[in-house]
Amino acid sequence: MRRRQLAGALRELREERELSIEQVADQLDWHPTKLSRFETARRAIQPSDVRALLDVYQVDQADRDALLVLAREARQRDWWQAYGQAIPEGFKVYLGLEAAVSSLYIYESEFIPGLVQTEDYIRAVHRATLVDAPDRDIEQRVTVRLTRQKLLTSKEAPKLWLVVNEAVIRRVVGGPDVMRAQLERLLEVTRLPNVTLQVLPFAAGAHPAMDGAFHMLRFEPTDPSVVYIEYHAGTLYLEKAQEVEQYAQKFDHLRATALSVGDSRALIEQVARDLHQ
Repeated sequence: MRRRQLAGALRELREERELSIEQVADQLDWHPTKLSRFETARRAIQPSDVRALLDVYQVDQADRDALLVLAREARQRDWWQAYGQAIPEGFKVYLGLEAAVSSLYIYESEFIPGLVQTEDYIRAVHRATLVDAPDRDIEQRVTVRLTRQKLLTSKEAPKLWLVVNEAVIRRVVGGPDVMRAQLERLLEVTRLPNVTLQVLPFAAGAHPAMDGAFHMLRFEPTDPSVVYIEYHAGTLYLEKAQEVEQYAQKFDHLRATALSVGDSRALIEQVARDLHQ
């Protein structure tokens, strides 16, 4: 996220000075592709390269100092780096974005969203989906997911709006006891002031997100939103304004079609009671 912020700031400085990528690259004896990758956050940028760009843009000392601090922070290791190969490379990008998000909108069709899963549910999901993974990797992933959940009660907790398919709360993952505890956890989390949960009932019929789950991450007004989609072979990040808007409309349709917050709670409570029988 810090890399994206830095990239956006550098791009704005160049555009304010009405310089093309080719003109700046020529002044610094760089290939234009190098600057393009810096400005799209596709490549990490060294503080020395930031200084060179700030010289070209003739940035005043106060703004210069702030951007150099951001450049150094962008190169710091985040907490999840300690877990190495237990975290897929593409998902490390998501963790960085999630840590800086101001609001998060999630539609899930198959399982409880990771930010509100219980430890036993997390373990059961990973054992089902990572059939050949050693126990050590499973436990590391459990720890990572539990650590992520601190975000919801942090000082700068984001707004979280969840819409889950009815199949999510009815699919018994890990056995009745694990699933009942998970549903109780869901009910507990919805009491947080920053969390909204709705269930999309089977009775709603066909809907715009039948092609799969997605996360929409929104940041401060100056940072563009991102849509995250996960599939078996990897991850996909959508950043173009038109693509993000399409998913925003999908989510608006889903929450308009889903049960109300109160009716969603009532359904979850009923499913939890049924697991006692």
